[in-house]
Amino acid sequence: MTVAERGQVTIPKKYRTELGIKPGSVLEMTLDHGVIHVEKITQQDPFEQVFGCLKKSKTTDEIISELRGKH
Repeated sequence: MTVAERGQVTIPKKYRTELGIKPGSVLEMTLDHGVIHVEKITQQDPFEQVFGCLKKSKTTDEIISELRGKH
């Protein structure tokens, strides 16, 4: 790879395909004794983040009542 003027490099297509790297993917870079490691960060689906905070033992009506302040 060649480093561009602004410090950019191109990840070869075979690696992007294998790792599922697409525009907007988040990568983390670490430096270890002169070696750069690049890791794809898997972001959690926004729906899963919200769904996980709901108490599953309540009905939808109970949750809505709580949100509206009607216990």
